[in-house]
Amino acid sequence: MLVSVSRFWRAAFRLQYRILALIDPIVRAFWRRFGIGNTLELRVQRRDGRGVRSRLVGLLRADGNRYLGHPNGEVGWTRDLEAAGRGILIWRNGGRLLFTATKLEPGEEREHAILATGQHPFPGNLTYRLGRGHIRHVGVFFRIESN
Repeated sequence: MLVSVSRFWRAAFRLQYRILALIDPIVRAFWRRFGIGNTLELRVQRRDGRGVRSRLVGLLRADGNRYLGHPNGEVGWTRDLEAAGRGILIWRNGGRLLFTATKLEPGEEREHAILATGQHPFPGNLTYRLGRGHIRHVGVFFRIESN
């Protein structure tokens, strides 16, 4: 059963993020003007050395720590962040945070980061809650610390 449920969530998250990629210019314009919950811009050096990858991500907070993550396993920006070990977060008002990133292994801290996905704005918070079993199984999360 977990395999078929996880297969559903893998496809659902893939579709969700493809749609977000298609409408990224609209979402970014809205974010810059009004903000979107806990959303910030992440900039990280690409593994292949071909510049910087930019993604809008949700900054999660739990137990005094800050986290970034992706619910559907490794994707381009998570691989880049793991390879670089650092990045820049940019608030819509232009504020910047240089940070180091530590990938979380299964355990209590990673579970706290997963539970913090409820901080995402709707409908993300609902989607992450419904897909939490899948996220526990394959999600990739990082603790970020200021430089």
